[in-house]
Amino acid sequence: MANELAYALITPYSLMKSRTGGIISRFMNRTSLELVATRLIAPGQELIEAYAKMLERHGDIEGTGVNEAELLSKYVLTHFSPDEKTGQCRRVMLLMFEGEDAVARVNKALGRFRTTMQSAESVRDTHGDLVRDAEGNVVFIEPAAITSVTVEQTREVLRLWADASEENCGIQENLKDVPSGEGVEHTLVMLKPDNFKFASVRPGTIIDIFSQSGLRIVAAKIDRMSIAEALEFYGPVRNVLREKKKTQAGELSKRSIERELGYTLPAEVEAKLGDLIGPEVGDRQFNELVQFMTGKWAPDCPPEEHDQPGHSRILALVYCGHNAVKKIRDILGPTDPSKAAPGSVRKEYGQDVMVNAAHASDSLENAKREMGIIKIHKDGIQKLLKKHYG
Repeated sequence: MANELAYALITPYSLMKSRTGGIISRFMNRTSLELVATRLIAPGQELIEAYAKMLERHGDIEGTGVNEAELLSKYVLTHFSPDEKTGQCRRVMLLMFEGEDAVARVNKALGRFRTTMQSAESVRDTHGDLVRDAEGNVVFIEPAAITSVTVEQTREVLRLWADASEENCGIQENLKDVPSGEGVEHTLVMLKPDNFKFASVRPGTIIDIFSQSGLRIVAAKIDRMSIAEALEFYGPVRNVLREKKKTQAGELSKRSIERELGYTLPAEVEAKLGDLIGPEVGDRQFNELVQFMTGKWAPDCPPEEHDQPGHSRILALVYCGHNAVKKIRDILGPTDPSKAAPGSVRKEYGQDVMVNAAHASDSLENAKREMGIIKIHKDGIQKLLKKHYG
């Protein structure tokens, strides 16, 4: 089977109802595909009309008993369009998957509209709706997400939305269901590489946990952090580790020497040992952190390769709302998962102070700094399209 790109567009209604995490979990768990791109887009009317026509032109799917092309085309025109009164755009999340037979696998996970939707086999069974009246006419439809059924259709749709993603890059503003004005904050959440070792429900479930904050996602990006980015991102941690490890290194060194030599060392010798060895231990732990985030060992990587993308994936999300920094940090939990409260992200999914599921900015200043480092505005979708389609 061929290695393909596939996509799913999470609808504005699903985003508004914070079903995002559940939908992502279903796709990742039931397709076992690699999630290679994620963008939050606020589409304008021109894009929406072009996409609606495209859906209608792609035609119906046999065996569903539903005029799906017409239903989805009308749905997009009605529910993707900017608000008629305020002109505010609605949020749409683009997910892109890569792997063997990706288009068919995403379609199977999404599911089709059927004459009855009473199971929980697919994304649409759980998060979508199709309601008919007594005569069998469709009176309500919520698709949860939309995709295409062939490789050719997928290529056409992705080229359309990729252009929109470049134009709508970065943090989206003036959105229908997102607060604005005084007191509104933006904060960064970064799902770490331990969530992407294999396709699982973990990334989506963590997003679900963060949804209890009531905040809105206004930017999203799959990234492979470079060594240069990791060194800058975690730079402030380096000196903290160097200082923190002095006491620990001094104590351990003193004990080891006393055990071997059989006499007690003076306190001033212990302090000197800590000053000598502590920074080395701190640097080692810092390099392990960089390696965890990038998949590369920085000391062995030539400087000219520091700007190249790393081997490990992260998912960066920007949340918006009142008191966003504190709300997210409270749900995340402390750095050490053993000290985190039950129900917090790090208590549920953290392993230790480094492999602790997610990062969140601890201040508005750091949020701005960190978003700049990972280039939340930069879009890599065109590279994916070029790789697959030329």
